[in-house]
Amino acid sequence: TIGMVGDLKNGRTVHSLLKALRHYDVKVYCIAPDILKMKEEVLEAVKGKVEVIEVSDLAENMPHLDVVYMTRVQRERFASQEEYDKVKDSYVMDRKMIEEHGKKDVVIMHPLPRINEISTDVDNMPNAWYFRQVGHGIYARMAIIALALGLWKD
Repeated sequence: TIGMVGDLKNGRTVHSLLKALRHYDVKVYCIAPDILKMKEEVLEAVKGKVEVIEVSDLAENMPHLDVVYMTRVQRERFASQEEYDKVKDSYVMDRKMIEEHGKKDVVIMHPLPRINEISTDVDNMPNAWYFRQVGHGIYARMAIIALALGLWKD
């Protein structure tokens, strides 16, 4: 069970991740404030293939999650600072959140960069996978470029 948290409306990574997950038997919690909910066209693309549960309370739903994919609220997507300020701190993952509400082995991921949605007190926890995630991304991009250029040899 995967939880996607934060700016699900504007985040490109969550759109492509949710579409990729339609090839697997998973349940996905989309956790976002109303104004940042997952786009309807993305939900339509996975309808009948992924069980999607839309909620807004992270702490209440943490016990269900094996993986939490955090995203930042993107300031550049808002017309005004006031609108951004209303939602920018909606979800903050910290050690206390994990210890009090999460599974012991919950995996915390993030596409980076982060603002304040993951506290630095999580960085040294075994649950923090976002730095590994970035490292793996380098090799994934190398493979994609090799495929695109026809350099991949069997």
